[in-house]
Amino acid sequence: MQTTSWTDGSIGPDRPVKPWIKHAPTIVTTGAIVILALYGRIAQPADYNDFADRSDLFGIHHAADVFSNAGFALVAIWGWLALRPRRNSDQLRAGWPGYRLFLIGLFLTAFGSAYYHLDPGNARLIWDRLPIALACAGLLVGVRGGTRPGLKTDIEAIGLGLFAVASVAWWVITDRHGADDLRPYLLLQVLPLILIPLWQSIYRAPRADRTAFATAMVLYILAKITEVLDHQIAGTFGFVSGHTLKHLIATAATAAVVWGLTRRFSAGGRRLNDAAS
Repeated sequence: MQTTSWTDGSIGPDRPVKPWIKHAPTIVTTGAIVILALYGRIAQPADYNDFADRSDLFGIHHAADVFSNAGFALVAIWGWLALRPRRNSDQLRAGWPGYRLFLIGLFLTAFGSAYYHLDPGNARLIWDRLPIALACAGLLVGVRGGTRPGLKTDIEAIGLGLFAVASVAWWVITDRHGADDLRPYLLLQVLPLILIPLWQSIYRAPRADRTAFATAMVLYILAKITEVLDHQIAGTFGFVSGHTLKHLIATAATAAVVWGLTRRFSAGGRRLNDAAS
């Protein structure tokens, strides 16, 4: 009797893939590194820590920017409770080391970003950027493992997690020497936008996965736009700043990722597992 894995019909690691296509993610990553190296250092804007939010609540300054981080913790808790019990399932095993790092980084982002926004400045910014870098690293490893269920990604999660730490450390060190450089940190933020759809296309990820991550990426880009337009949005609407909206939209992006992962265990996903057993 022919068996059906959870990947059949939606994701196709067993289907023939042109050899050169498999190397596309490596080529893209190498190209991005070369481009950033040739471009030269990318400094943080001089007014980066000047946010438009002037709200006060219970004596807490920048209250909207501070409290709007709570959603990250809620999404992380939801993801942990929904996914950790299924970490050894066929649907999640290969990607879990990365998704675990993603959820931990997301949870820490809620506190690191809130701490930073209480009194914005480079001295506190490290605690905002570090968990974000860890979450980006975890997402990369998680999706790579999720699109190729046979992979062992524990070492990758550790390695990319260390790179995430190093990327923030590089910014801190260069900033203290008066020539701050964000290139490694920015690389971690850009690569998911390119590699995730590429991996999903190459290995024919399930439609729910593609939809969830496409939604997350659109929301993330929208969040970055509102971040850039922080003061303009505050001046137009008055009751909300662009950076506060960034937090809320970015929370929705992470929720889309978790939603997509939980969809693997829907009734359809269970039927595929039953067929395989």
